[in-house]
Amino acid sequence: MPKSPLRRTCAALAVGTSLALALTACGGTTKNDVKDDNASAASGGKADPNAATKKGLTVGFLPKQVNNPYFTTADKGGEKALAELGSKYKEVGPSSATDTSGQVSYVNTLTQQQVNAMAVSAQDPGALCTALKQAMSNGIKVVTYDSDTTPGCRNAFVSQASAEDLGRTEVQLLAQQIGYKGEIAVLSAAQTATNQNTWIGYMKDELKDPKYKNIKLVKIAYGNDDAQQSFQQTQGLLQQYPNLKGIISPTTVGIKAAAQYLSGSKYRGKVKLTGLGTPNDMRKYVKNGTVDAFELWDPAKLGDLAARTAVALASGQITGKEGETFKAGGTTYTIGKDGVISLGKPTVFDAKNIDQFNF
Repeated sequence: MPKSPLRRTCAALAVGTSLALALTACGGTTKNDVKDDNASAASGGKADPNAATKKGLTVGFLPKQVNNPYFTTADKGGEKALAELGSKYKEVGPSSATDTSGQVSYVNTLTQQQVNAMAVSAQDPGALCTALKQAMSNGIKVVTYDSDTTPGCRNAFVSQASAEDLGRTEVQLLAQQIGYKGEIAVLSAAQTATNQNTWIGYMKDELKDPKYKNIKLVKIAYGNDDAQQSFQQTQGLLQQYPNLKGIISPTTVGIKAAAQYLSGSKYRGKVKLTGLGTPNDMRKYVKNGTVDAFELWDPAKLGDLAARTAVALASGQITGKEGETFKAGGTTYTIGKDGVISLGKPTVFDAKNIDQFNF
């Protein structure tokens, strides 16, 4: 997030959500676990959209990885929103984007501290479920953002953008850049990253359109949202596929590392690169001709909406059921199927507009 996407994701990256850009770890769920968790955990009570916004709440943010620029930006957006709403912010989280057991421990910590709500970017769709369900049974509202759990393990999910929009538009961007012809690859985050895998699914579906008949997806590589691994995976792709024409990296860590490799190689300008990245990370690569265009969402706005959703849930204004509406920062949002709330369309960044953004 999308580190992946904007800067990172852990799942990721999807529009989401994307994005980001994207990280993750392994899951330990069974088919029955997933089946039981397919329904959103909207509370049984009825929403009161006119209920007063509660003040003095404590909302814990649990990103996939602390000290990750993407999540730092997102969580600061949440912190600012909570201050505006008269509530308290706290952040906890693992230092590794693939430390799923660490994320579980932090969920338990927030539960023990009796926070009113928590906003979680899940490294794995199922591994946090037992801990999150325990939190909800203690009256704690759970919002996922950037990277989701299975629906029954939270009250609502704030998506970077439509997962379908993200997956399809990244293929569209790259196809335009390579003239709808040639071999392409995907440089993802972790193999278990929820959002990344969802986006990649839509990429594959988009590629079924006859207009892409001359484009071949040759490999999906995994850099685990680690800069060095992503750099090495890019190098490996070009060694394995010397005729490669383009790379999609739906993770902010991955796209930056891939751009770094391409920028210092004979492939700069010849092998096209797009995906999910932040303007500040990618600016120099756009300006030196390594990257034509890429996309993302504003992670600060994502964190802001996650915080406002958490407060709305804790205030009883929404329960997470499909069709409920609530106001957040002057915008009215409608909760979709399975408790999903979409931030909006991704933004495409290129040489013409990149200097207008600073994140």
